Amino acid sequence: MANKIIFPENFIWGAATASYQIEGAWNKHGKGESIWDRFSHTPGKILNDENGDIANDHYHLWKKDIGLMKKMGLQAYRFSIAWPRILPRGRGRINHKGIDFYNKLVDGLLTAGITPFATLYHWDLPQALEDEGGWTVRSTTDAFVEYTDVISRALGDRVKNWITHNEPSVASWLGYEMGIHAPGVVDTTHALATRAAHHILLSHGMAVPVIRRNSANSEVGITLNSNWNVAASNSAMDLDAVRRGEGKWVRWFADPLYGRGYPSDIVEDFRHLGAFPNGMDFVQDGDLKTIAVPTDFLGVNFYNRGVVRVDDPNNEPQTVFSKPKTPEHWTEMDWEVYPDGLLNVLGRYYFDYQPLKLYITENGASYSTPPDENGNVPDVHRTNYLRTHFAAANRAIQAGIPLAGYFVWSLMDNYEWSFGFSQRFGIVWVDYETQNRILKDSAKWYKGVIKKNGF
Repeated sequence: MANKIIFPENFIWGAATASYQIEGAWNKHGKGESIWDRFSHTPGKILNDENGDIANDHYHLWKKDIGLMKKMGLQAYRFSIAWPRILPRGRGRINHKGIDFYNKLVDGLLTAGITPFATLYHWDLPQALEDEGGWTVRSTTDAFVEYTDVISRALGDRVKNWITHNEPSVASWLGYEMGIHAPGVVDTTHALATRAAHHILLSHGMAVPVIRRNSANSEVGITLNSNWNVAASNSAMDLDAVRRGEGKWVRWFADPLYGRGYPSDIVEDFRHLGAFPNGMDFVQDGDLKTIAVPTDFLGVNFYNRGVVRVDDPNNEPQTVFSKPKTPEHWTEMDWEVYPDGLLNVLGRYYFDYQPLKLYITENGASYSTPPDENGNVPDVHRTNYLRTHFAAANRAIQAGIPLAGYFVWSLMDNYEWSFGFSQRFGIVWVDYETQNRILKDSAKWYKGVIKKNGF
């Protein structure tokens, strides 16, 4: 680590957020209800029954937040657009006040010299569409294309970097199988989740040509998430658990995106669970070709490693903890710090699928270090986390992986989905009572990295 690490000349340094996690103003200026509005207002679904009604009030404080980005020297900002702020019922009537908000945000970013990266879907589906079946029904793909058309026509002259979906695996499995994310559907047969996954992927493929038409000379991609999972032993059960987990979370999405269709081994696994009582009738002629539309980049979200063990074939795989649970080795999300996993995940995606280029669209750590008596936030563990993961990203580049940029998660502390406000991933501290923001020491360190294009 004593050596100087320098990144390629055009490497992009940024930070990321998501609309529901920071915007607030959940029912202001014509915005419709989202599935996360409904889910977070349902007692017992979220830790401490907290919701994103106000969150970071970014909807009103966006100028201040752009100022913080500029102060840090961020070159790019990845944000998501709230679909129900644009089309309150998911389709039909356009809410022009919602478009106005994103117009102002994009113009503010460009004035500050910050490149906007817009994500179209970061999980806040309009509740009106969920009432019709959400992602489990095919009509939602048409609604997504309509939404994509509206917002890409509005912003496409200035936004030139587009991500269709963030982590379709999480939206599918956590939302329509495990029920711990909105809309909260529990279905252990996978019948609904596999339909949802297919329609999310299909909507991606349908949206890409629309973005290209409305946003000249833009680049379009999708973001997938991936832990680095390894078997705890060479036992057949442990190795098979890794195959199944990697197949469900990675290959089920990456394979069809890159023209391979759904992985046959996982199709069989799901079939045995009862996922396809009528066969895969939701996959229509031409769907797989549509999903495999060429893209310009792949976004990769990475946080941790899992060491997988199966003690009993009738039980779910367990994650084995092999290191002492100190902040150096574990974040407050109970995730292992394992920077080599980032290198491995980037390598898997690149060497297996050959995307034209990759961005790390999320990477970061939850530590709740508060401000000290001088108003500084000495979050040394987050700085160390980022330093080691930046070094791993640099090793990926040295290995020939075309990594083009790095977006730290997150720009600021925010609403962490089912965990409410209990987890702090930000490089900016947020006091949710006063909405005061403080650059943490990690943000000040990151500023130096950006300035030197290395460390």
